Amino acid sequence: MAYIITRLCIDCLDRGCVEVCPVNCIYQQNGPATADRPNMLYIHPTECISCSACEPECPWKAIYEDRELPAVFSEDTAVNAQCEQQPAAFVVAQVQRDAEGRLLPKRRPTTEEVSANRAKWGAP
Repeated sequence: MAYIITRLCIDCLDRGCVEVCPVNCIYQQNGPATADRPNMLYIHPTECISCSACEPECPWKAIYEDRELPAVFSEDTAVNAQCEQQPAAFVVAQVQRDAEGRLLPKRRPTTEEVSANRAKWGAP
């Protein structure tokens, strides 16, 4: 697995990463969130081509290269792998568009919101 979306994405789902992914390897669960499949985006471990386009696009700083993943997020590797192991439970994530097909504007998190989210999950 090249890149991993961590729990910092839970309930944030900015989708900037989806907009730039050249191979559509970012997924979301197909149905309601569960304890095992939280409301976040997931990177398919074998579809990812390690292009690194997604990482800088995440305003929540939730995406890491696997070899740079902080220990506090080590369990998130298995969480992401679920989209490969249980394909029926996931769909390719889509960017949000209006009725005319234009990208919907997104609210970017403030520095304080990002810091609070990182503190909540124990991120370094």
